[in-house]
Amino acid sequence: MAHTKRETASEADGVQYRHSKWWQIALTMMSNGMSMTFYSLITLVSYAANVNYGIAMGLAGVLLTGSRVFDGVIDPFIALVIDRYSGKFGKIRFFTAIGWVIRSIAALMLFVWANGGGVVLFVALYLIYIVGSSICDIAGNMASPIITTDPRQRPIVGVWGTLYSYLVPMILMVVSNVVLLPMFGGEYNAQMLSACALVYIPISLVFMLLSFVGVKDMDKAENFENITASDEKVGIKDMWHLLKDNRPFQMYVLHCVSAKLSQQTMSQAIVSTLVFGILIGNIGLSTIVTAVTSLPSIIFAVLAGKLAGKYGSRTIAIVSMIVGSVLSIVAIIYCYSIDMLSISQSMVPMVIFFGLLFLINAAKMAITTADTAMRSDVVDYELSRSGKYLPGVVTATYNFIDQFISSLGTTIAAVGVSLIGYVNTAPQPTDAPTPEIKAMGLFLYFGIPLLGWIIGLVAMKFYTLTRVKMIEVQKDINERKAELEAQAE
Repeated sequence: MAHTKRETASEADGVQYRHSKWWQIALTMMSNGMSMTFYSLITLVSYAANVNYGIAMGLAGVLLTGSRVFDGVIDPFIALVIDRYSGKFGKIRFFTAIGWVIRSIAALMLFVWANGGGVVLFVALYLIYIVGSSICDIAGNMASPIITTDPRQRPIVGVWGTLYSYLVPMILMVVSNVVLLPMFGGEYNAQMLSACALVYIPISLVFMLLSFVGVKDMDKAENFENITASDEKVGIKDMWHLLKDNRPFQMYVLHCVSAKLSQQTMSQAIVSTLVFGILIGNIGLSTIVTAVTSLPSIIFAVLAGKLAGKYGSRTIAIVSMIVGSVLSIVAIIYCYSIDMLSISQSMVPMVIFFGLLFLINAAKMAITTADTAMRSDVVDYELSRSGKYLPGVVTATYNFIDQFISSLGTTIAAVGVSLIGYVNTAPQPTDAPTPEIKAMGLFLYFGIPLLGWIIGLVAMKFYTLTRVKMIEVQKDINERKAELEAQAE
């Protein structure tokens, strides 16, 4: 029997989609690996502030929160520059490289070269780091909507982004907790922090260069064009109209910011120290747990990508958040009902704990996969709605809000540990467990993500970019582009 060729998305939907090869998507999304390498390093910045600059943990949290507000303020201006720029070296690659250089130099100063400088120097260096980080991340996030408009491929973009977002921090956690930390006596001291920076930054460079290889064919001027006859430049008013008039974007922001806040909080090094170092009694187990639970759950990211291509990213996000919420409640009840030290000492408690974290991570991966595709959909919806292609503005407007809200993650973690006695010192894995530490550790590790998912479920009720709606959006974009081309002739 003759083999029947599968109908493409363009043929099925009657839309001419932009399509990329799988290896181009895989390499392009290595920009996520670059970002997560820096993210893994900067989660240690509270320790750097305390150990290298003599800043109390509570004060460090407040300073970092204020610094991220600065991040939100500068994002719109950076985005306007990026969206207006058109050069021969490519928009995405050009600005990503500039941002990488700035943030790398600042990170080396924070962790390696400028120890003992006090509060003023720490804040100045961290602000410089934020400038580089903003440039790099805004440019990198523009790659997702550019690389493909195919609804079957967009979730796969999310799959690759999810893989890097989870695997890179996991591998670096192994390097940090299993290799480097024991080399320096199990303490987050200046030498250990310096070693982390000197390992992480070269790794980020490799990720960035590989992402350039993947995106180079799509990183060209014609893929950033508007569908209006006007030559009006992108301005602040476009950002305002996006925020005021684009309802799907509003709901996307609410959903993602709540999830980002919870992730920022639970991933802080001091939270891992509370849960794994003190309550479970084995800080190295955090790395093992992450590896054992994250690697198999990557399968769920692939499955989510396949299903999102068929049913839409919104549906997958909703189902995954419901599952994650239920499992978080079960995890809190289970951990409260046992002596958590038994997790590192007995097989049955360990297997149950591993199983819960595995399923929770699977839900997180599915959500992250869906979120990447949803942001690209929002960019294209805005192009259809306003006639302007604004990937940088969409990213920056999201970041503007995100930095104000998710920056509270560092503060929540720092203030949380301060409330249980860690005012001038940081929690260490050698500290004795107490009921207060258990309550705070479980709240920061499981409770905060649960609250984030509940907010996300409410937001998704009003998010209208379904699979069917996006076909309509892409048809409208193609028709209007064709009209402009006909007028030009």
